[in-house]
Amino acid sequence: MNSIKGTLPSNLGVSFPNLEYFDISLNQFSALIPVSISNASNLGHLAMLGNELQGEVPSLKNLKSLKRFVLTSNNLGSGGINDLNFLCDLTNATFLRILDINMNNFGGSLPHCVTNLSSSLAHLYLSDNKIVGRIPNGIGNLGNLDSLYLSMNQFSGQIPSDLGNLQNLYVLDLAINSLSGNIPSSFGNLTAINILFFDGNNLQGNIPPSLAGCRNLETFVLSENNLTGIIPPELIGQLASAIQLDFSRNHLTGSLPNEVGNLINLEYLNVSENMLFGPIPEALGRCIKIESLDMGGNFFQGTIPSSMGSLRGMQELYLSRNNLSGTIPEFLEQFLFLRSLNLSYNKLEGMIPTKGIFKNASATSVNGNSKLCGGIPEFEFPKCKFPHSRKGALSNTLKLIISLACGIVGATLALAILYHCVLQREKKQQTSGDTNNFLKVSYQILLKATDGFSSSNLIGKGSFGSVFKGVLDEGETAIAVKVLNLVYRGASRSFFAECDALRNIRHRNLLKVLSACSGVNYQGDDFKALIYEFMVNGSLDEWLHPTQAVAETIERPKRSLSFSQRLNIAIDVSMALDYLHHHCERPIVHCDLKPSNVLLNDDMVGHVGDFGLVRFLPRTSGNQSSSVGVKGTIGYAPPEYGMGNEVWTQGDVYSYGILLLEMFTGKRPTEDMFQGTLNLHNFVKAALPERLVDIVDPALVQENVEDNIIADNCANEDGTRIFSKIRESLISILEVGVACSAELPRERMDISDAMAEMCRIRNKLGENKD
Repeated sequence: MNSIKGTLPSNLGVSFPNLEYFDISLNQFSALIPVSISNASNLGHLAMLGNELQGEVPSLKNLKSLKRFVLTSNNLGSGGINDLNFLCDLTNATFLRILDINMNNFGGSLPHCVTNLSSSLAHLYLSDNKIVGRIPNGIGNLGNLDSLYLSMNQFSGQIPSDLGNLQNLYVLDLAINSLSGNIPSSFGNLTAINILFFDGNNLQGNIPPSLAGCRNLETFVLSENNLTGIIPPELIGQLASAIQLDFSRNHLTGSLPNEVGNLINLEYLNVSENMLFGPIPEALGRCIKIESLDMGGNFFQGTIPSSMGSLRGMQELYLSRNNLSGTIPEFLEQFLFLRSLNLSYNKLEGMIPTKGIFKNASATSVNGNSKLCGGIPEFEFPKCKFPHSRKGALSNTLKLIISLACGIVGATLALAILYHCVLQREKKQQTSGDTNNFLKVSYQILLKATDGFSSSNLIGKGSFGSVFKGVLDEGETAIAVKVLNLVYRGASRSFFAECDALRNIRHRNLLKVLSACSGVNYQGDDFKALIYEFMVNGSLDEWLHPTQAVAETIERPKRSLSFSQRLNIAIDVSMALDYLHHHCERPIVHCDLKPSNVLLNDDMVGHVGDFGLVRFLPRTSGNQSSSVGVKGTIGYAPPEYGMGNEVWTQGDVYSYGILLLEMFTGKRPTEDMFQGTLNLHNFVKAALPERLVDIVDPALVQENVEDNIIADNCANEDGTRIFSKIRESLISILEVGVACSAELPRERMDISDAMAEMCRIRNKLGENKD
């Protein structure tokens, strides 16, 4: 810790052969480390950090007594492949406890000999170099390690699972590398771990719930990876010691677990730039030590919970780019330490506060909330039409007058609408007999038809409700009744969207709606249901995955679809989409095409159903809806929806492509095998055409096609035969699926072209029908 310059004498180790302690740290020495240093064989402490040393590290074979070796923050190494050879010399140092070569220019791969370093080694610091290649298997044998820093290098490949053997490990830093694969579940054995950095890599898969075993974890950073799945509640529930948690910039889904309330010591939480949804948990209000909270760039909805009013130590709060609604809470004005607040691009409404942080326009962002008003002039929002204090100063009398006025206006409006509806119904009855085809049903009729909505009649569950089988007219008319669960946000909107979509569309391959019911049940609660034609053969999903049938309550024999049946159903679906996209008064986007929404009648004809998420597009082609946000189901929704793009017909084309690939490979797009960059699209694309048998549904490979098709006699190693004409058709079908499910929308086929190609494939087979 001086300002000594110059070079070390070349004869240092010769002149002082009995040196035991040599430390020149934090000076300005330059040039090379003398080769003669190895002659000082009694050295136990050798530290040269914070100088300007350069070149190679000489042989250290004779330094068998070395306990502490520190070269941090120099210019040593050249980025070459042999830079780290000196580490193998240190295997002779059986008492080595500290090895620190951070912040140099060491290149090449980390030699496997590091796994044979002293069993006494406690600190291994290799960060901020140019080390490439894999982390060697066997580091987990260094049982006394308590600190392992490998960050800011170019390590690649998977994280060795044997790192989970390091029971004494206190700090593990793997940040800013090119590591891939899954986080090993064995890391749950790191019971002493306190600090864990994984950020800035290419890790895939789920966050292992086994990490709940890391109960002493205080800092856990997973940001900027490709992790998917949910944030495990069992993990969050066990991290009571956590001070800093960062899961940002991944592809995490699901809700923020209520167990977040157990994080009583938490000071920093960042889950931004994921695909999390649902309400902000009330339990978050129990994290009273929190100072920085970032939940931006997700799909959180509902209001900002009042429980967050207890987070009075908050300094930074970022909730931008979500779907939050309601008013801006008053308690934010009272947060004395709050220095940065971002509520932009939500659906907030009402008056913008004017106290506290809201007096500082440079520290507060509320833009992108079109229903807000007031606030300081710098926000440039319109004045509120009915100014009132934030304490809500409308008198009870005024509230009563407004309530009565609204009631009168509402009643008048309801009568006017009812009168209008009666007139419209009479006009329709005069001009068309089609309305007479709709069943007239009530809650009581549906209750009786489904035996009180009995669980024995339950045939499926959807996003917003349950579907029951029912029988009308004393057993003559079988129906399917979709009962909306109005507790779920969006269920009512789904009901009206489906009514609107099905009111004027008719097609052989669209599920026929027989009626709708909107009223109250016997408990006085709102009741809404849609009544469909009953599809005796259930959903396509049940046939593709018979062991995972949706309707577990109904016993059915194991069944599978033949090649011809799959082809016909695929064409049925394409015809339905072509009709919706190109032959309706306004183009219609289904937004939730998947096997469970394709229903099969007694002739195995496919019918597209569940129109709860449909969007109507303007006739002008560009074809984008004004409704933003993710639509549909993970795995089937196109990538652009996950980035907030508006819905369009090409989104349905992507879903159709994934459905097509699933139908003929038998693999769901959400299976565990699809992690990171490997998805169903890439899996099929990489295998075509040579490895067709490896990816096609085994049920099709084994199918005994009997309609005059001659076997091709080309078999794989297992002797599995596949017929030449079927093989050619399968390749063509999967190529359509790959083309439709391209990641870039401009590379996808139009549904009309896809339908035409599928029909061409069927026609080419000629008379070879199932």
